[in-house]
Amino acid sequence: MKRIVLAGGCFWGVEEYFQRTPGVIDTEVGYVNSNIPDPSYEEVCAGKSKAAEGVRIDYDESVLSTEALLDHFYEIIDPFSYHRQGMDIGRQYRTGIYYPKGDDELASLYKADRDRRQAAWERTIRVEIEPLENFYKAEEYHQRYLQKNPGGYCHVPLPENRQK
Repeated sequence: MKRIVLAGGCFWGVEEYFQRTPGVIDTEVGYVNSNIPDPSYEEVCAGKSKAAEGVRIDYDESVLSTEALLDHFYEIIDPFSYHRQGMDIGRQYRTGIYYPKGDDELASLYKADRDRRQAAWERTIRVEIEPLENFYKAEEYHQRYLQKNPGGYCHVPLPENRQK
């Protein structure tokens, strides 16, 4: 099993998208790289934390390679937006890929992948690639939100028939 933490705007849609992706074992939504311990959703939305809304994804690399997972990620985000995805605007909606502190190999892989993608575009890709300082699990009502609330807002194009 491998793990990655991604921020792609509102975490509800990113989580649901990857829940439907073969090879994904588990997901959890939370707050990434907060400057305050265990922030609440209200604190994150009010700008009291520097956290991004993120998703921790556990996956089976024999089914879903890291490169394929990154392809999916870049397909569902606007990589050129700065602190915005869809109708959601604010620092917490920035895009990012986070790696364990000190894992230079993984950092290099993510940066090389971004650089390869950047070479195909004139616009600047705004996906941050940073060490994972912390990940605080979001409140329970946010976990699997779109499964609990199928009509909820989602900026991510969800595949209708792609279930694990």
